[in-house]
Amino acid sequence: MSPRSASVNEELRRRSRERLLQATVELVDERGYEATTLGDIAERAGSARGLISYYFPGKRQLLQSAVHRLMHLSLEAGLSREPYPDGADAGRELLARAIDAILGLARDRPTLMRTHMAGILTAEGFIQCPEQQRLAQLLRDTVVAYGSADPDTDYPLLRALLMGAVVAVLLPGAPMPVTRLRGELFQRYGLDWELGAPPDGERDEQDEQVPSGGMAPSRASQALVMPGQQ
Repeated sequence: MSPRSASVNEELRRRSRERLLQATVELVDERGYEATTLGDIAERAGSARGLISYYFPGKRQLLQSAVHRLMHLSLEAGLSREPYPDGADAGRELLARAIDAILGLARDRPTLMRTHMAGILTAEGFIQCPEQQRLAQLLRDTVVAYGSADPDTDYPLLRALLMGAVVAVLLPGAPMPVTRLRGELFQRYGLDWELGAPPDGERDEQDEQVPSGGMAPSRASQALVMPGQQ
């Protein structure tokens, strides 16, 4: 048999890595972080245990990459769903979809997202990986579509606000409702409640919208900025 080409080998490595990432998301979501072993992940992915070490330094780094992949795929699906927005308000619709995609993960995958956020705050900190870079590019492109004149400043602020909102949703013992946080973020960016994918039920009566295009943040949304991002 002829040896496989470099492109075929690269595709096989990509698929193997993605199987490990998907298995990690599934198992941590089902069992929690501590109860999930690297052996479990390899078995679920149909891979050799040693292959994990080839791609990732450890379980914490594997989990961060896995969750960043999930966030990237969820955000991409939300941004690209039909009908795709066009016209003058397309950027505002895309930003609304981005906010809803991230808040939706906090609401629907609390165990996974709580573990992910806790890992970011450990000594290992924030892991730079291909999945994180794809997620960052999507968010940055969304800020540009929204009309930012300075995306290098506005993208980190959006990221910090979203991270703060996820923490607020998942805070043990004192979680904030997704609808209230959505209202605060939409107010911060002057987005109409009907944009994006509005959650079922009535919005919080305390939430008030600002005119389209308004940018003045409320006190509550300012509080969402994580330490060091102000």
